[in-house]
Amino acid sequence: MLKSILTVGGWTMASRVLGFLRDILIAALLGAGSVADAFFVANKLPNLFRRLFGEGAFNAAFVPAFSGLLAAEGPEAARSFAAEATSVMLFWLVGLTALFELFMPAVLLVLAPGFHADPAKFAIAVELSRITFPYMPLICLTALFSGVLNGLDKFAAAAAAPVIYNVTSIAFMIGLAGLVPTTGHALAWGVSASGVFQLGLLVWAVRQAGMRFSIPRPRLTPQMRLLFRRMAPGLLGAGVTQLNLAVDTIVSTLLPSGVVSILYYADRINQLPLGTIGVAVGTALLPTLSRQALGGEAAAAISTLNRAVEYALVLILPATLALLAIPAPILSVLFERGAFTAEDVRLSAQALAAYASGLPAFVLVKVLIPGFFARGDTAMPVKIGTGCVVLNLALNVAFLVPLQHLGPPLASALAAWANVAGLGFVLMRRGHLAVDATLARVVPRMLVAGLAMVAVLVALRSLVFVPLAGGHLLRWVGLGVLVAGGVLAYGVVGQAIGAFDLRSLRRRRA
Repeated sequence: MLKSILTVGGWTMASRVLGFLRDILIAALLGAGSVADAFFVANKLPNLFRRLFGEGAFNAAFVPAFSGLLAAEGPEAARSFAAEATSVMLFWLVGLTALFELFMPAVLLVLAPGFHADPAKFAIAVELSRITFPYMPLICLTALFSGVLNGLDKFAAAAAAPVIYNVTSIAFMIGLAGLVPTTGHALAWGVSASGVFQLGLLVWAVRQAGMRFSIPRPRLTPQMRLLFRRMAPGLLGAGVTQLNLAVDTIVSTLLPSGVVSILYYADRINQLPLGTIGVAVGTALLPTLSRQALGGEAAAAISTLNRAVEYALVLILPATLALLAIPAPILSVLFERGAFTAEDVRLSAQALAAYASGLPAFVLVKVLIPGFFARGDTAMPVKIGTGCVVLNLALNVAFLVPLQHLGPPLASALAAWANVAGLGFVLMRRGHLAVDATLARVVPRMLVAGLAMVAVLVALRSLVFVPLAGGHLLRWVGLGVLVAGGVLAYGVVGQAIGAFDLRSLRRRRA
């Protein structure tokens, strides 16, 4: 399992790095103005579906069913199931896209109500949303083929696909400059084009894996009805983090112009460890946990879940503490140039620290939810998730005036911790989760190693980063020293006090 986690995590990290290059260009060209706000909202809508399907409900319903058919009835039955799922999804996704294109102004009245007060900003948001929304069916079909590959224990191509998204966005941003009205338009066209390229890669990878199939006429067979019954409640249960972020976007449009962009840049930094670690662990965990749960290996399933929590925490705790300790240097080095000002950095750093306070919870949600999905239970996560969405909305309303741009990220973080508490409590009560001796021993030691890292970061920021923060190159050098010093401190202290054993982790990877 660890090897699969590292494979997915490695490709995801490559995608995130390219994503930062894309965001550096966006920040320099658009900053935190009205066009940037409009594009980020336009990009939010199809990507909400991407995250729900690609990282949540569809994968959770499809992978166990596909893996079960592959094991019990062979490749032909699994191939037929995948073909039927492709046909049905293609049919309703195209219809849904047509409806959204037609009623996009009404959709944005819900997603971005604050834009309506500025007709020009609202108009460009509608235009950009209509350009980006075809990405939704393309990426949802990409998620289906990713599920086929994951069910075959092949993770590389699916994990590599998001790299195409960022490469295409960068190419269109540069290549269409001067040919379209704004940089926002170039970015929007790049989003939809990347969907075509990603789907092409996954179709090729599925064929290479021996799963060649044609698309039949769409029919709601008993297998399809079961798939969609399991998938429907999971849209909220697995995607509660994304729905909370959507609530954040809705509320942020009611705040002064530029806040949508400020929160976007902060969340992009927050998403680096969340996407790399949380998505990787959740993706690699589900097939293994499904086989153990369905095979009656209860003790092995509990042990697998403990190790997944351990692997996630050993990586996410230092990332969280680093984002709390040095958010401003990170944002300054990455984005402070062109249209992105020092004041934008200050506000984004405050929002990043607020998001980071919930980072371990965001990751643990992705680790705990497969404990339900592996056993075919998509109902309980949706019940817990519904309560957390309501809590997030209530907190956003309560924080709107007194906390301004800090309200949405703090509300989202608190809702995520409530989600973890609910999921963990139910799994423990059912006997599907019990903290073993190893996990109980290493977590406090991880915290000690993390605090040692924070002390090093604070010292290096004063001794190295501030004196070097004179030009762009020197700031990169200063940030590199901070990162290297923090990683070294965490690794050395953690190894010394037994928070983790690097040699053991290498053996498990093999």
